[in-house]
Amino acid sequence: MDVSRVMASLAEQGVTVLLKVAAERLRDATRPWTFVASGTPFRDDLLVRTDAVSLEACLEVCLPRLRELGLVIPD
Repeated sequence: MDVSRVMASLAEQGVTVLLKVAAERLRDATRPWTFVASGTPFRDDLLVRTDAVSLEACLEVCLPRLRELGLVIPD
Protein backbone atom coordinates (compact mmCIF):
# COMPACT_ATOMS: atom_id res chain seq x y z
CA MET A 1 0.00 0.00 0.00
CA ASP A 2 1.27 3.45 -0.92
CA VAL A 3 0.58 5.37 2.31
CA SER A 4 1.48 8.69 0.72
CA ARG A 5 -1.10 8.10 -2.03
CA VAL A 6 -3.75 7.15 0.56
CA MET A 7 -3.08 10.29 2.62
CA ALA A 8 -3.18 12.51 -0.49
CA SER A 9 -6.48 10.94 -1.56
CA LEU A 10 -7.98 11.57 1.87
CA ALA A 11 -6.80 15.20 1.81
CA GLU A 12 -8.37 15.68 -1.63
CA GLN A 13 -11.67 14.51 -0.10
CA GLY A 14 -11.44 17.10 2.70
CA VAL A 15 -9.95 14.89 5.40
CA THR A 16 -7.10 16.04 7.61
CA VAL A 17 -4.95 13.15 8.83
CA LEU A 18 -2.49 13.20 11.70
CA LEU A 19 -0.02 10.35 12.07
CA LYS A 20 2.07 10.38 15.22
CA VAL A 21 4.61 8.12 16.87
CA ALA A 22 5.28 8.96 20.50
CA ALA A 23 8.81 8.36 21.78
CA GLU A 24 7.74 7.78 25.38
CA ARG A 25 5.14 5.18 24.37
CA LEU A 26 7.66 3.52 22.06
CA ARG A 27 10.11 3.20 24.95
CA ASP A 28 7.35 1.81 27.19
CA ALA A 29 6.38 -0.75 24.51
CA THR A 30 2.79 0.50 24.47
CA ARG A 31 0.84 1.57 21.41
CA PRO A 32 3.13 4.37 20.17
CA TRP A 33 1.37 5.06 16.85
CA THR A 34 -1.69 7.29 16.62
CA PHE A 35 -3.88 7.90 13.56
CA VAL A 36 -6.50 10.66 13.67
CA ALA A 37 -8.71 11.69 10.75
CA SER A 38 -11.14 14.60 10.82
CA GLY A 39 -12.61 17.10 8.42
CA THR A 40 -15.46 18.20 6.25
CA PRO A 41 -16.79 14.80 5.19
CA PHE A 42 -17.62 13.97 8.82
CA ARG A 43 -20.64 15.29 10.66
CA ASP A 44 -20.97 16.13 14.34
CA ASP A 45 -17.20 16.65 14.75
CA LEU A 46 -16.59 12.93 14.24
CA LEU A 47 -13.01 11.71 14.52
CA VAL A 48 -11.69 8.42 13.24
CA ARG A 49 -8.89 7.57 15.64
CA THR A 50 -6.83 4.70 16.94
CA ASP A 51 -3.63 4.04 18.88
CA ALA A 52 -1.72 0.95 17.80
CA VAL A 53 1.59 -0.89 17.87
CA SER A 54 2.46 0.06 14.27
CA LEU A 55 1.47 2.33 11.43
CA GLU A 56 0.14 -0.70 9.57
CA ALA A 57 -2.04 -1.64 12.54
CA CYS A 58 -3.46 1.90 12.61
CA LEU A 59 -4.33 1.68 8.93
CA GLU A 60 -5.94 -1.76 9.35
CA VAL A 61 -8.33 -0.24 11.90
CA CYS A 62 -9.01 3.19 10.42
CA LEU A 63 -9.12 2.68 6.66
CA PRO A 64 -12.10 0.28 6.74
CA ARG A 65 -13.93 2.75 9.00
CA LEU A 66 -13.22 5.58 6.55
CA ARG A 67 -14.53 3.43 3.70
CA GLU A 68 -17.73 2.78 5.71
CA LEU A 69 -18.15 6.54 5.93
CA GLY A 70 -18.09 6.76 2.15
CA LEU A 71 -14.50 7.82 1.47
CA VAL A 72 -12.56 6.40 -1.43
CA ILE A 73 -9.29 4.76 -0.33
CA PRO A 74 -6.89 3.73 -3.10
CA ASP A 75 -5.19 0.32 -2.88
